[in-house]
Amino acid sequence: MKTCVIYYSRSGNTAMVARTLAEELNADLIEIRDLDDRKGFMSSFRSSIDALRESKTPIKPEKVDLSGYDLVYLGTPTWAGKPAPAIITLIDRVDFLGKDVILFTTMSRQGGEGAIERMAEKIGARGGRIINFFIQKTAGKELIQVREDTLRTINEKDLKIYEAR
Repeated sequence: MKTCVIYYSRSGNTAMVARTLAEELNADLIEIRDLDDRKGFMSSFRSSIDALRESKTPIKPEKVDLSGYDLVYLGTPTWAGKPAPAIITLIDRVDFLGKDVILFTTMSRQGGEGAIERMAEKIGARGGRIINFFIQKTAGKELIQVREDTLRTINEKDLKIYEAR
C-alpha cells in the first residue's frame, strides 16, 4: 500500500508532525506552499479572513497527482478554526476518488475539530473516504516534544494497521 503525507509548510510544528509520520510509515512527503506572504499582524488577520471565506490562494505545487497512492495523510495548521487556505485550494484541485484519507491538524482541539470537519466534507465531495483523524496539540511545545507526541499518537491509534493491506 503506497502512502503519502501532504502538509502545509508554514508551520514548523505541522512540518514536524508530517515528517515524523512519513518516516515512521515509510511514506512520501508532499509539501504545499502558500505563495502569499503571511508574516506580521495584517497577514495573520488576512489569513483568518481567507480561511473563513475559503478564498483561493496561490500554491506550489498547483496540483498533486494521487494516482499512485492508496492512503493519504493530510495535515494543516488552522486559522480561525478553519484549515489553512492553501490546503483548501489543494483539496479543490485534487481527485481523491477511491483514496483512503487520514486527516490531522495542529493547534487547539476546538480549532482542529472545525478544520477536520471542513476538510472531511470537501474531501468526501472530491471522492475520498475519511478513515481516521487526529489532532496534535503543538502550541508552546519544543519540536522534540511534538515528535514524541506524534509517535505516541501513531501507536495509540494503531495507524500502522493500514500497512498490512
